[in-house]
Amino acid sequence: MFKYLLLGIGGAVGTVCRYVAQGAVQRITDAVFPWGTLAVNLSGSLVIGFLWGMHEAEVISPNMRIFLFIGLLGGYTTFSAFSLESINLIREGEIKYFVLNMLASNILGVALAFGGFILSKNIFRL
Repeated sequence: MFKYLLLGIGGAVGTVCRYVAQGAVQRITDAVFPWGTLAVNLSGSLVIGFLWGMHEAEVISPNMRIFLFIGLLGGYTTFSAFSLESINLIREGEIKYFVLNMLASNILGVALAFGGFILSKNIFRL
């Protein structure tokens, strides 16, 4: 039960951080391009890489890993998990799976988001 509490608190903190960071960057840039989301995704990738390096040195306890990796960064951005998984595929020499993950996540992710948008427009005739 304690792990779920850690996940919930981490997720809540990560979500608030995402909202603040994304909004601040987007206001500063005042652009059509989603600089705020890009900043959140890239900073999440940097943080998860840094923390994973600490994890491999066994500095982070199991409960803290749950709070940070799944809760906090999961609430902040799932892109960070995608980035870490991609790094691990490269490190394990699974280049074909790395390329597949990159292409599928990016191309299919955007295609499915667009498909869901079109579907909702057709269902609700907005």
